[in-house]
Amino acid sequence: MIKTKVYIFLMGALLWSCSGGDDYTYVPSEIPGESEETVDDEPEITDDELLDLTQEATFKYFWDFAEANSGGARERYHPDDTSNSAHVVTTGGTGFGLMALLVGIERGFISRDEGVERLEKILTFLESADRFHGAWPHWIDGSSGDVIPFSTEDDGGDLVETAFLAQGLICVKEYFKEGSDTEKTLAEKADTLWKGVEWDWYTQGDNALYWHWSPNYGFNINLKLSGYNEVLIAYIMAAASPDYGIEKEVYTAGWASNGGILSSNTAYGYPLLVKHNGAENYGGPLFWAHYSYLGLDPNGLSDEYVNYWDVNVNHSKINYKYCVENPKNFEDYGEDCWGLTASYSRNSDGSIGYAAHHPENDLGVISPTAAISSIPYTPEESLAALRYFYKNKDKLLGEAGFYDAFSPEYGFWVAEAYLAIDQGPQIIMIENYRTGLLWNLFMQNEDVQSGLEKLNFTY
Repeated sequence: MIKTKVYIFLMGALLWSCSGGDDYTYVPSEIPGESEETVDDEPEITDDELLDLTQEATFKYFWDFAEANSGGARERYHPDDTSNSAHVVTTGGTGFGLMALLVGIERGFISRDEGVERLEKILTFLESADRFHGAWPHWIDGSSGDVIPFSTEDDGGDLVETAFLAQGLICVKEYFKEGSDTEKTLAEKADTLWKGVEWDWYTQGDNALYWHWSPNYGFNINLKLSGYNEVLIAYIMAAASPDYGIEKEVYTAGWASNGGILSSNTAYGYPLLVKHNGAENYGGPLFWAHYSYLGLDPNGLSDEYVNYWDVNVNHSKINYKYCVENPKNFEDYGEDCWGLTASYSRNSDGSIGYAAHHPENDLGVISPTAAISSIPYTPEESLAALRYFYKNKDKLLGEAGFYDAFSPEYGFWVAEAYLAIDQGPQIIMIENYRTGLLWNLFMQNEDVQSGLEKLNFTY
């Protein structure tokens, strides 16, 4: 998986190569003498049908295009270059994939037995894969289970990726714990896996969690997990751990910076409420409102500092309002074409790259996952964007859902590729919007509840 995105946000962009797209214009029939009434327009699609289509197409990323040996989520999938990173399993994306498989069962995309078989394959792989004080690495070789270094010193445990995986493991545990004997065994395996993470090791004895530990370089990267960004879930999981838990002081000083997390900034009439690291005026990339909240339900979720539902709603609305204002006058930006987040991006020479898009780093590139995954917070605005993406489906809709990014500004350039960490939140957050499935599973877990209470959360 591309380094969980605030890390990229801090450390720089990653580059790949891919082809772009051509301009798209819908031209109605202009046969002489043909009236408007005889034009064969495509039938209107309902909101529910559009959500069904999006979920089912996106599900294929984790089912049809999973890593062949492990069943885990591939870091990326390029339809025109299927060998690209074919065996690179992403830990966080696999956590998203676990939750996507549950949605697939509920929606009837696969049978329950098929889901159990695939989940058993993934969890068996995770049991034998490299771990570092219980934490999995960012990337794992799906053929061997060995760590694939993300960078020279990033060749060990990645606590944030592990937290995203743990979120998915808890949902699997809760979904199957009252099932058949086979399903109960699967639930127990999921529970055992996340409880083996030594969260307290990753404090270095300090009142904070740290992102990385390497058997060769120790804590050299020394990246402290502090808000506001996408890493809240790591503190929740660490507090929930029955054997390797952290105390509230670690959360207070680490995540909340002893109250320094709070912000008085306002944009478009919406208070940001928290200081978005490196993006304090308009908020950071929209994935910050998604990753920690795929299982963790932000509805009514408050600590002593802030209500996280309000944080995410305001963050999403500011992102939307910025695109509507469109201060850089990019083509097509507006009420139905919006959404800035970290994703593939367009380099100045037209090649495919990567960037953490947000209002203060707006490159004219829209990422469908941004608006789609924000649907619990901005339902009307997200559905309008989804209809725009669908209207342009000839360019934007591929074999595993909507492509990762596009830019009407540059001849409707399209990054015809996918990333696990961008596809997963779409199917999951649509389901949370529709039924609350993953939120309900995660929040009913007794260890999660104990962790939230330890940190003095209301939920």
